[in-house]
Amino acid sequence: MRISCILLKMVEPATKNMENLSNYIIVDIGANLTNKKFSRDLDQVIQRARDAGVTKIMVTGTSLHSTKEALRLTRLYPNTLYSTAGIHPHDAKSWEEDTYSELESVARCPECVAVGECGLDFNRNFSPPEIQISVFEKQVELACKLGKPLFLHERDAHTQMVHILQNNIDRLPPCVIHCFTGSKDEATKYLQMGCYIGLTGYLWKDKSENGVRKLLEEGAIPLDKLLVETDAPFMYPNTRASKLPQHIKDCLTERSVTFLQRYCTFQRNEPCSLPVTIEMIAAYMNKTPEEVALATTFNALKVFGLSS
Repeated sequence: MRISCILLKMVEPATKNMENLSNYIIVDIGANLTNKKFSRDLDQVIQRARDAGVTKIMVTGTSLHSTKEALRLTRLYPNTLYSTAGIHPHDAKSWEEDTYSELESVARCPECVAVGECGLDFNRNFSPPEIQISVFEKQVELACKLGKPLFLHERDAHTQMVHILQNNIDRLPPCVIHCFTGSKDEATKYLQMGCYIGLTGYLWKDKSENGVRKLLEEGAIPLDKLLVETDAPFMYPNTRASKLPQHIKDCLTERSVTFLQRYCTFQRNEPCSLPVTIEMIAAYMNKTPEEVALATTFNALKVFGLSS
């Protein structure tokens, strides 16, 4: 009931000025707004997101510095920005004796709605795997202790990720596999464990026979387990690419593509591009964009406890 009321409140502004606002109501569950690429015009970036229908944005913490900065931004833009607190696997080697207590201090703040981005990345191994595992286990422990959702990064580490999560399965909070790019078998396993799947504009280039496009076409990711994110300034959804089928391009609206092409580039994606990702997902799932937007927004409000 409470989430339904929040959704109604989020709709209200759109009825006042339909010419300036999108019909979509979307939550971006992952944007790296502490990135230096947003240091000069964050006000405009957030306003463009609102104009595109992206009403709430979660700012991702990937290090102690970005975690604290993300929390600071939530206080500049209350009820629009929320934050996460975590150490990315790339930065696991930066973990020090007092890191846990500093993370916990931020994670306990009401504006901080998840622990992460944390996890395992055995693709690049910028931090040694054994250190990644140790640091990840500490953050899983923190999330379990606080009862806050886990915002998870996993690349080429599915088996180890599942093992660590299953070791804590009886007390795990909700888990979100951020920016999922894996296989059907991996998605199925995560879903069986109750995890949510976060998708980005990566869809435009995923041509694998067992990848995300196929998952959506086959209905392997149910709407009630789906979340959307830009991972800005990364994961630009290239709608002009030949890799994107024409029948998917035909489902993209002029308004959404205009936001994307006017304000976003490969060098700097923005939250205002998220309607394009919603429309791509909807086209692959054979659903309406409005249905996907509403479901993913409902899921985000429920999982992260976002306020109105």
